Amino acid sequence: GKVVLITGSSGGIGATTAVEFARNGAQVVITGRNADKLSDVAKDCLKISPKVLKPLEVVGDVSKDDDCKRLIDTTIKSYGKLDVLVNNAGFGKGSVITDSALMDKYKDIMDTNLRSVVYLTHLSVEHLEKTKGNIINMSSIAGLKPFSGFSVYCMSKCALDMFTKCLALELGPKGIRVNAINPGHVKTQFLEVVGYSKSQSDARYEELASKYPLSRVGESIDIANAVLFLASDEASFVTGINFSSDGGARYAL
Repeated sequence: GKVVLITGSSGGIGATTAVEFARNGAQVVITGRNADKLSDVAKDCLKISPKVLKPLEVVGDVSKDDDCKRLIDTTIKSYGKLDVLVNNAGFGKGSVITDSALMDKYKDIMDTNLRSVVYLTHLSVEHLEKTKGNIINMSSIAGLKPFSGFSVYCMSKCALDMFTKCLALELGPKGIRVNAINPGHVKTQFLEVVGYSKSQSDARYEELASKYPLSRVGESIDIANAVLFLASDEASFVTGINFSSDGGARYAL
């Protein structure tokens, strides 16, 4: 019966997370830039929902402040409350320091990975305080260890981790828990988004799998399960943590 808002939920980890929340009876709010993909996810959620709850679909870009405000306003207008905010939307691109487009990439990455989280959290606190809800920020092992050629992306996730810890202290007295999940490589379309072809992406995931202690990269369901745990009452004494769901990659890569 909880209202759960998941950003970046038109595909990948966000879509799987939305479906799993729906499977567990939540009223999900999904958002992304692609209306057709969002509609497909909504259908999957509706099919699996034990209460046949239709997701609220909000097409928008969280890197834009107006879309963030519309997202929260629409959620509250539709359901009157918010229990869980999952800041899942993310953007990554390679960026060496000599890149002529460095500052454009910096803005694009920071606006999505950090600014949107700060603003959506700012807008959500008054509603989460009423429900004693919680926030889950989707970080990365790139926030915990460096990767050459991805300095800006790593910075955005490292900053997100610190924001999570600070907000856990600040919002704990209001009854709001705040946690971060740090996935390793997860087999989604992420590599294709950052410039790999489909064949290059598949080959890269196979190469990475051979280096992981568990001999595989992650699947979206691995991360969705972590989100559901941290959002649940079973994690009621957990706040301010980095939940590493990375198959041991942080120590192996």
